[in-house]
Amino acid sequence: MKKFFEKHSFLILTVISIFIAANLANSVSAYTPQQLYEQVWKLVNAKYVDQTNNEQDWQRWHHKYDKVIKTEEDAYVAIQTMLTSLNDPYTKFLDPKEFNEETNSIKGSLKGIGVQIGVRDGKLLIIAPIEDTPGEKAGLQAEDEILEINGKSTKGITIDKAAEQIRGEEGTYVTLLIKRKNQENKIYKIQRAEIELKSVSVKLPTESVKLDDKIGYIRLSSFISKNAAVEFQNALEMYKDKQGYIIDLRSNPGGLLSNAIIISDMFLNGGVIVSTVDRDGYKETTRAMRSSVTDKPIVILINKGSASASEIFSGAMKDNKRAVLVGENTFGKGLVQEVNKLMGGSGANITIQKYLTPNGTDINKKGIAPDITVELTEQDIKDKNDAQLKKANDVLLEMIEKQVMVLNF
Repeated sequence: MKKFFEKHSFLILTVISIFIAANLANSVSAYTPQQLYEQVWKLVNAKYVDQTNNEQDWQRWHHKYDKVIKTEEDAYVAIQTMLTSLNDPYTKFLDPKEFNEETNSIKGSLKGIGVQIGVRDGKLLIIAPIEDTPGEKAGLQAEDEILEINGKSTKGITIDKAAEQIRGEEGTYVTLLIKRKNQENKIYKIQRAEIELKSVSVKLPTESVKLDDKIGYIRLSSFISKNAAVEFQNALEMYKDKQGYIIDLRSNPGGLLSNAIIISDMFLNGGVIVSTVDRDGYKETTRAMRSSVTDKPIVILINKGSASASEIFSGAMKDNKRAVLVGENTFGKGLVQEVNKLMGGSGANITIQKYLTPNGTDINKKGIAPDITVELTEQDIKDKNDAQLKKANDVLLEMIEKQVMVLNF
């Protein structure tokens, strides 16, 4: 394990620099609210992936609020208004509190109920609940629509405002009105907690499914934590005597691009992992470093809550014919954000690239289709009948048997 990460030290540093950018301007001890606004305007002007900036003249925003920005709060409102014009839910401003929470999530902890949220077609949706958190224990699911937060409508709400209302001090409660397909709307009252963002679990999601003894099960719930790749490597080491692996990415909302690349490289001997394309059309391709830790067969479980880094990993495995994907079509987030620390401790997440799978496929708003489609019905969920995991077990056993036959031959 140590040798693997030594070989990838350069890769780790360069990829994280894509995701987290520290700006020299932050070192300035004194600044004006107008300078903060100017800093964000310049970031978008220089880096935003769409050069048309949602088909508008970006110059019109440059000095739009010069006469009205007097305080930091004025700057915050002006920046949010400016970024909203891009019509990109992933490009957003974070006040110091929000930026600190995001930083903590990368470090591996946050306070809330443990759900990833997003806006699609004007609806506030749960992308995925995080494993073993109050949100998951309460029964929240991917694709649940949040109609109200603490009795207030979410119509027109931004991701930032929704996150601010859902998060809170440990021990306090948040009430969500949830709309779920083919069910009556339901109110969930959930107690907030300190969320430890463990990325990897080897615990089966249900006791009703028993896997064959030849198979190792690894649940990767998130790529957010900087420790995710190490946790995953440790799980592989624990299962070194197994003949194949089921990697469960269901309801994994994604996270650090670097984690997706490092974990993909654990299974590939050469080949493309992912390509990114910036605003100028410059394409940068990341390839595996021919240092895989195992050549054992793999089945990956995906669903509509598998997004972002989950799709990078799934796409790399599928296009390189390294794994079989079982489950449902993924979410479809094919964009890369850069996290910028701003003056005064605030931050801005700016979409700077789109990514393509090894075959050159742009999956944004389309997702990745499984090789074998298995949908879970409401009755399956109610009965805790994990038909997807059962199918993964059967498919992997066939793959193991074929590999053994080839070796014997």
